[in-house]
Amino acid sequence: MSTILVVANETLAGAQLLEVVKERASAGGEGTRVVVCVPRNKPKHGNIIYDDFVFDAAKVRIDLARRFLRDQGINAIGDIGDTDPYTATMDAVAEHQPDEIIVSTFPATVSGWLRRDLIERIEQTSGLPVTHVVQDIDAEGIPFHVTLVVAAKTASGDALLDSLKAKAGDDARGSLFIVIVPQEGGEGQHAARARAQMAQVVDRLVSSDLIAAGMIGDPDPYTATMNALQFFRVDDIVISTLPATRSGWLRADLIERVRKATNKPVEHIETTDRTAANAA
Repeated sequence: MSTILVVANETLAGAQLLEVVKERASAGGEGTRVVVCVPRNKPKHGNIIYDDFVFDAAKVRIDLARRFLRDQGINAIGDIGDTDPYTATMDAVAEHQPDEIIVSTFPATVSGWLRRDLIERIEQTSGLPVTHVVQDIDAEGIPFHVTLVVAAKTASGDALLDSLKAKAGDDARGSLFIVIVPQEGGEGQHAARARAQMAQVVDRLVSSDLIAAGMIGDPDPYTATMNALQFFRVDDIVISTLPATRSGWLRADLIERVRKATNKPVEHIETTDRTAANAA
């Protein structure tokens, strides 16, 4: 069984990388394994950096990549790496013993990884063949429609699920959903509650044959949204809230603030489902 190590972060969903991975996996034959290594990176927004958020951001990329590759019949596993891409790569080499490495970066003019001579250092230290895939995600886009879903107390509402299912059916490219649930307070019990809410909505989406992954975010929903947009290229945003009379998010004018800051389409789903509202 051959093993291909793929190292990427913000360019992981790029069309060129996915094509190269499929080509290599096909050439390797049945039993080829793909290990997706995503180095962690830190958010720019917010006064506090939550470790769960940093970890989850990398895990979301891995989960989405694994689900896509598995849909293509490719055996894929994930590895969340060190914040330094070289250290992350060499740790993955030691752990998984790959036969080759594929590294995906932005073009040299904007890539921090290339400024650190990452490709040459990996080649010299590992002694393995390294394929470098350059992707300008900002110019080329990605071959999916990506929707960022921001929800907390209303995550279990049918109105949100029905809206996302309809959205997926409207786009011929295929849809990816990234669910972010802001935690109500600091880490600990609040994080566990947010993670449970996130897992529930992701499970409902996956059960509906949609490709989705989720993470928890900063207690402030605006900060959580802006940090998610730093990590992921999204086409639009769906924000789910309680009715205006009960929603702190709406009292803080979250919808309009996100619209103005991002210049992306923002859809507001107001949950009137009695079960979800009572649970909230």
